[in-house]
Amino acid sequence: MLALALEFLVVLLQVAWAVLAAALRWLVRPKEKSVSGQVCVITGAGGELGRLFAREFARRRATLVLWDINSTSNEETAEMVREIYRELDTQTEGSGSEEGSAFQPQVYTYVCDVGKRESVYTTAERVRREVGEVDLLINNAGVVSGHHLLECPDELIERTMVVNCHAHFWTTKAFLPKMLEMNHGHIVTVASSLGLFSTAGVEDYCASKFGAIGFHESLSHEIKASEKDGIKMTLVCPYLVDTGMFRGCRIRKEIEPFLPPLRPEFCVKQAMRAILTDQPMVCTPRIVYMVNFMKSILPFEAIVCMYRFLGADKCMYPFLAQRKEAMNNNEAKNGI
Repeated sequence: MLALALEFLVVLLQVAWAVLAAALRWLVRPKEKSVSGQVCVITGAGGELGRLFAREFARRRATLVLWDINSTSNEETAEMVREIYRELDTQTEGSGSEEGSAFQPQVYTYVCDVGKRESVYTTAERVRREVGEVDLLINNAGVVSGHHLLECPDELIERTMVVNCHAHFWTTKAFLPKMLEMNHGHIVTVASSLGLFSTAGVEDYCASKFGAIGFHESLSHEIKASEKDGIKMTLVCPYLVDTGMFRGCRIRKEIEPFLPPLRPEFCVKQAMRAILTDQPMVCTPRIVYMVNFMKSILPFEAIVCMYRFLGADKCMYPFLAQRKEAMNNNEAKNGI
């Protein structure tokens, strides 16, 4: 009994230290690690967030492996990355420094539908064969159906779940074994605040992001249990990002100036800081931490009252109405 009490005391001290260390990270910025020369896979690289992640990793001389279902947008991202590499080479030559001259980073593009596991596994094998083993996996690809539940075709619900959640299983199964063997790697899950707390009208999207977060947290525990301290995990949960995915979403107009949609550049900058300092989780803005905490301790009806005050209970309805109108207009144009 005495041994159990002593062990419990040690656990309390470890918890206190963990809380203190987390608080210190907010006050003292940890040193960022180098990813120069490391192979970084980014899914959904043709989208706005994926493109920004690619630019940030390129500036740090990582070798980029870009996955997207759209070859055109993916190649556009690749060309931006190549331009960054050229600028870095020019700067290095101009300064007369030999830093980075031994390694010339490259960018590779692959058309991959992460919603199809065969496509993921086949593309992953090509990456290992043509590029090498992967050091960083950025699970960024995501979709939204934009329909109320009872109006949403089953196929779109399935697509949302597969791309936003199931794909994380497949990409991780493709690249994690070598990370475990080498005890080195970093897996990033780009989720959403809607995976921590939900709202009306986007049931499939919320469910998919809740699933992605559950997968990420369970995998984090599994890696900890395996004592592979060289493998890092980072969960990214931003508030509404102004990429157009949820165009039209509105909270209460009096509150909106204090909680506007996030600029994509700011969102990715915060995420990169978390990734490069091995931060386990980052919520942007920081008020998301508080909202998630309150959701965990308050009764559901209290949450409903808060949602109604903020205008968050039906914030997605204007977005859904716009998507429905756009779909109807397209059908009219096509004579459907």
